[in-house]
Amino acid sequence: MEMHQIRYFLAVCDTLNFTRAAERCNVTQPALTRAIQKLEDELGGLLFRRERNLTHLTDLGRLMRPHLEQVLGETETAKRTAKGFLKLDDAPLNLGVMCTIGPQRFMGFLADFRMRHPGVELTLLESVPSRLSELLMEGKLDVAIMAQPGPFEERFDVRLLYRERFVIAFPAGHAFEKRNALAVQDVDGENYLSRINCEYRDALGELCRERGATVHRVYSSEREDWIQTMVAAGLGICFMPEYSASHPGIVSRPVVDPPVEREVSLITVGGRRFSPSVAAFVEAVRRHEWGDLAVA
Repeated sequence: MEMHQIRYFLAVCDTLNFTRAAERCNVTQPALTRAIQKLEDELGGLLFRRERNLTHLTDLGRLMRPHLEQVLGETETAKRTAKGFLKLDDAPLNLGVMCTIGPQRFMGFLADFRMRHPGVELTLLESVPSRLSELLMEGKLDVAIMAQPGPFEERFDVRLLYRERFVIAFPAGHAFEKRNALAVQDVDGENYLSRINCEYRDALGELCRERGATVHRVYSSEREDWIQTMVAAGLGICFMPEYSASHPGIVSRPVVDPPVEREVSLITVGGRRFSPSVAAFVEAVRRHEWGDLAVA
């Protein structure tokens, strides 16, 4: 069964006249008649009864009409959807973002991407690197923005976006506020607020032990907003990436002895073909001026 046969059949249903149906479909009447006959052969019975100048649907024709109308309608919908997808109209894009990445570095980029590709429907999901990696491999995420202390798995393509320093965040009025920069050992004896989802949590803990710095862990939380609010309230200090420190009530100073930084990268699955929306997003990332934020 071919789509043109269905269109011809439905045209005859509407006009009950083979000549007018052929004109509507822009084909000759013999071509339309042959297509209807082939459709009747496939379905196993007559669809129309032609009596002199009168054409009527048979019982089989009446039975088939709603089914074939549905087939044609769904086919046209599929074509429109595919056309819109390729033109980036209502094109989905699932972006995974590591939950410790602050949003301000991305607002300019996302605003520009939205302006250039208004038809892309972007869904953002936050999680830890291990979970984002799983979702990428399962195809539930198209791309992810992540950082981690060690190298990513070989199955991923990694594009560096920017480097970001770690800072020590503390409340206004703290003694650290008089300093321009801090050493890791300066946190010795401080009340500490632990960011549970920090991908550098273990590495920072090991660094503190190496430098002889012991902190008093008073609170732990998976939520960055709670940690920052507790810092602002004077409940303790914490290490955090420079561009994650967004609460207006906290102050921060960079860690310079030793300097600690992370590389924030765009991650995709190696060898996987991009949809048009993903290809547009990756190209926009490539062209965006992220700036050189490497620690000197």
